Amino acid sequence: MTSTHMSPAGPRALTAIAHCAYLTGRLLRTLRRSPAFLVIGLVQPVIWLLLFGQLFRSVANLPGFTTGSGGFLQFLTPGVVMMTALFASAWAGTTYLQDIDRGVMDRLLTSPAGRGAMMGAGLAYQAVQTVVQSLAVVAVALAAGARFPGGVTGVGVTVLAAVLLALIFSALSSAVALLTRQQATLIAISQFTTLPLMFLSSAVMDLRLAPGWVGNVAACNPVEWAVAAARQALLAPADWGAVWAHLALLAAVALAMSFLATRAFRAYRRSA
Repeated sequence: MTSTHMSPAGPRALTAIAHCAYLTGRLLRTLRRSPAFLVIGLVQPVIWLLLFGQLFRSVANLPGFTTGSGGFLQFLTPGVVMMTALFASAWAGTTYLQDIDRGVMDRLLTSPAGRGAMMGAGLAYQAVQTVVQSLAVVAVALAAGARFPGGVTGVGVTVLAAVLLALIFSALSSAVALLTRQQATLIAISQFTTLPLMFLSSAVMDLRLAPGWVGNVAACNPVEWAVAAARQALLAPADWGAVWAHLALLAAVALAMSFLATRAFRAYRRSA
């Protein structure tokens, strides 16, 4: 007669998920009490979408420019979605800085919640914010006259790409916050990474009209992976092989960055 014993890994996993869900709820309650933060984060992307969409719409007439029946606005929308995710996630580390200043971080680290649950909560919060903002940008684009042959599936892939991109840079921002504990350093690194990565992609311009070296750099740029996946998915017919390849790259980097950001808690504890 044999007896079976439940592996402790199962209960531990359930406990970690419960802790992550609780901490995510804590962050979402903060957002619910201050929804203006979410709205303010949409002001600049909407301006980009509507202003750039009108100012540069004749760019779509240039020879070699890739665009669909929706013109430059259709081309620009995936780029603005990714720019929104990029800039919002680059500031994710400020949540940790606030918790450090208030003494909340030290209390959390001495609580039963694991470091993985703490990092997972921050990333889940950023993912929820990215979903809301991405759908809002797409809705504004549709209201402004853009049409996306990829339909609901294309929009879903666009949101997924935006979430994966947000996870990458949220993890990076969180790691910088934990390692440096300095708002000024976080701002400097955010500015140093986000703006070059945005312009070294096809977010606002077809790379075939850019110098060759820009295209070479863009091939290694997560922002370009996200923009390319979204833009392909919104077209009809889409090159799904390219879409899934770009999403796989984003997912792999997101996992790696999440792991490294979680490890940053150790450095924080040693320097506390």
